[in-house]
Amino acid sequence: MIIKNMESKIRLAIFVSAGSLLTALLIVAVNAFYAYRMVAGSQKNIYILDNNVPILARQTDMQLNRPAEYRAHVDLFHSLFFSLTPDDKYMEYQMKKAMYLIDETGMRQYNDLKEKGFFNSILSSSSVLTLETDSVTLDMPKRYFRYYGKLKIDRKSSTVIRSLITEGYLKDIPRSDNNPHGVLITGWKTLENKDLNNVEKNTF
Repeated sequence: MIIKNMESKIRLAIFVSAGSLLTALLIVAVNAFYAYRMVAGSQKNIYILDNNVPILARQTDMQLNRPAEYRAHVDLFHSLFFSLTPDDKYMEYQMKKAMYLIDETGMRQYNDLKEKGFFNSILSSSSVLTLETDSVTLDMPKRYFRYYGKLKIDRKSSTVIRSLITEGYLKDIPRSDNNPHGVLITGWKTLENKDLNNVEKNTF
């Protein structure tokens, strides 16, 4: 009888010890979880000094804004690359800025257009190129985009409207003065660049 009582007490002691251990682990896990959430939340707080007085400013979640930033980045690159005037220094300046936003596929297309005399034709014909963005579609899981726009080429003799469709992928990189969105376009291809309208101008 005494032995049975001892065994019962031992089992009870083991049960209580195990329960206490599990409870302690659960409390630690819950505390760690809430501590992590508090730290993560505090990292979204930015304090701005105004005359040495700290003012709380809210940092927005970057991922919430990322699709808008991706579209703005794609739009900016295409505008720099295709909106041109008959000024060789201005075109070089535009291309230099555009190349900060894209990988080597941008330079490849630039060199290809240069070899075909595209930029020389702009200078010789005094053409003004203006790109108007229609839309930029995104596949966020794949970081894939497709750009739709219309390119207006205003020459002395005519005005040409072209349909421009390109595609590529987007890669996150550190932000900089030359790349404020922190995005790099990769695998860029032109899918369509065809005339939609060609209106002759009166030359007399």
